Amino acid sequence: MRWPDLPPLNALLPFEATVRHASMTRAAQELHVTHGAVSRQIQNLEKSLGVTLFERGTRSLRPTAQARRLAAAVRDALDQVDTAAREVSRRERGGPLALSCEPTLLMRWLIPRLPDLAVQVPELTVHLSAGGGPVSFERDPVDVALRRDDFPVPGDVHRAPLFAERIGPVCSPDLAERFEGKGGVVGVPILHTSTRPGAWDDWRRLTRFRVEAAAEQTFEHFYLALQAAVAGVGVAIGPYALVHDDLMRGQLVAPFGLVADGTGYQLLSPQTPGQDSRIALLLGWLRTQAAEL
Repeated sequence: MRWPDLPPLNALLPFEATVRHASMTRAAQELHVTHGAVSRQIQNLEKSLGVTLFERGTRSLRPTAQARRLAAAVRDALDQVDTAAREVSRRERGGPLALSCEPTLLMRWLIPRLPDLAVQVPELTVHLSAGGGPVSFERDPVDVALRRDDFPVPGDVHRAPLFAERIGPVCSPDLAERFEGKGGVVGVPILHTSTRPGAWDDWRRLTRFRVEAAAEQTFEHFYLALQAAVAGVGVAIGPYALVHDDLMRGQLVAPFGLVADGTGYQLLSPQTPGQDSRIALLLGWLRTQAAEL
């Protein structure tokens, strides 16, 4: 035998899943086996290695440093086996690619660009769904997710940066004339959104401009606040990707320009683009579109 120190191989999948979830129950659900089956495999692995791999509490299960190190090696080995298997079989994942995208970015940036995707990458079919915040590729029926990087992302999820977030007040050209030269947004209605309630505070902190509203109104979603800004209802904070097309058409203006707020957008996937040609095609196209931002 060439590998005398190898542990029981059939224990490695349930072990890796248990470390990743910090839960035997969730590992069992992922692997479609019983909790008891996972527990027995973990015990066999600990017996084989002669170490305790988890600190067990009444309602908690915490991987030890040794467990995290071994799990990382198992993941690397599985990735290599997966890649080699794909190369040997010469099979590609087929069918549509399910993409989840933040709702306002989907409506105001991505959907208007889909005709170009059909021309530039005709072999790729994308199924779109609206969603925001953390995504579970094991639970949710999506292949990739386009998200702002304002929440923690698990270490086993691949992140491909697309563009930095830039924000600033936007409004109709006529409304902008009402506070021109006043050193800030003064004497006009300002618009808030429940999905990003701190947007105005972030902009004030970054720029030190004055904000003295004549009235304030809050909308449930970003796209409603931005549509109200187009209609001349008030001034909204506009992330550049969401208002780019309106600025180009002259429906909105950004009197103070836009400033980076330290966040950005990224494409999340459970594997690297090199492991799925559909993801690689989508990422290449997205980065071409993001170059204008």
